[in-house]
Amino acid sequence: MSRASEARDRAAQWIVAREEAGWSDADQAGLDAWLAEADMNRVAFLRLEHSWREADRIRSIGPVMMPATLRQDRDEPSRYRGRPRWLPLAVAASLVCAIGIGWSVSPWSTNGNAVRTASTRYDTDIGGHRIVALSDGSRVELNTASVVRTAFRDAEREVWLDRGEAYFEVAHDRNRPFVVHAGNRQVTVLGTKFSVRRDGDKVTVFVREGRVRVDDVEGARALRSTTITAGDIALARGPATLVTAKSEERVEDALAWRGGMLSFEQERLSDIAAEFNRYNRQKLIVADQAAGGIRIGGMFPASKPGDFVRLLRDAYGLRIEETPEAIRISS
Repeated sequence: MSRASEARDRAAQWIVAREEAGWSDADQAGLDAWLAEADMNRVAFLRLEHSWREADRIRSIGPVMMPATLRQDRDEPSRYRGRPRWLPLAVAASLVCAIGIGWSVSPWSTNGNAVRTASTRYDTDIGGHRIVALSDGSRVELNTASVVRTAFRDAEREVWLDRGEAYFEVAHDRNRPFVVHAGNRQVTVLGTKFSVRRDGDKVTVFVREGRVRVDDVEGARALRSTTITAGDIALARGPATLVTAKSEERVEDALAWRGGMLSFEQERLSDIAAEFNRYNRQKLIVADQAAGGIRIGGMFPASKPGDFVRLLRDAYGLRIEETPEAIRISS
């Protein structure tokens, strides 16, 4: 992504955040600092803000100019109450301009037939974290080294998680399901909050609010379906799906990455090292089984593997050898 695209993307995020109820003086100071960093930032912000004002002017002409879905929802309770309903739409339009639209053939249409549809791609690099506002008012938050594609039509909203992990806050639309494709799993919701993570052929779904249906699919056909609710975790691999119910605390721990943290509960050091390596180019290498088998719990900054291993050295007497590319840990 070019610097100009990054600036437009970030400007859209600032404007969305500014419309939220919790906007604080500290947030405003952060925005001011970002604007002062570069003329490119100020230009991107002012242009986007101007286009949204124009959208507001068009909206003021009357409801006949508004999309049918917005007219229908205008009087319903909404998480966007108190701010313009067109805002997410405008954000999405801006982001689409920044990222570009491609045409692709989707093999996952609900009627089983391949269809040609417009899709938009969003991604993050190693250690990246990105929030994207979608055209239907939903939001997707990408974790490190992740790729998603979106394609919205009149009858359904589809997202492909090609790599990594993403957290979704889905705007409710009873007439247009929101479907996330991840490998051979398909997650279908009408409006809720959940995350999906891919690790090779393993897919994990964490539900924070509401209810989702997880299908084991082959082509366009669902072989088996599992419905999970808030606090549940579904772990799927091959034809098997394991559900851990009523695990609200584990769900919150799994989503700690949204705040830049990693949470572990008595997990093996070798597994923890692999998790840190998702977020950093400087890799942790556990040199022997004795060190790799040490169980550790706690919460640590994802971007600071050096701080983590120094705690290990102090607490367990482990040996640490560090280079710019890797940190070797041994007993």
